[in-house]
Amino acid sequence: MAHSAVPSTGASAVTPISLSALAPWALFVGVLMLVLLYLVGAEQGATAIFQGDGIHEWMHDGRHLLGFPCH
Repeated sequence: MAHSAVPSTGASAVTPISLSALAPWALFVGVLMLVLLYLVGAEQGATAIFQGDGIHEWMHDGRHLLGFPCH
């Protein structure tokens, strides 16, 4: 008779995550995604925050990969 190496925990051991515990992480991920979307899609345009072409050159391939026009 083979025994499982992982102990059985039963269905009652699983507890749901409350929305109050999940909300800060969801907000953090949402803000991070908006910042990344801005950097890849809009930086070095009319709303440039950083001067020069540094961000544009770093994000250039990402723009092409995601379908953002940059030329």
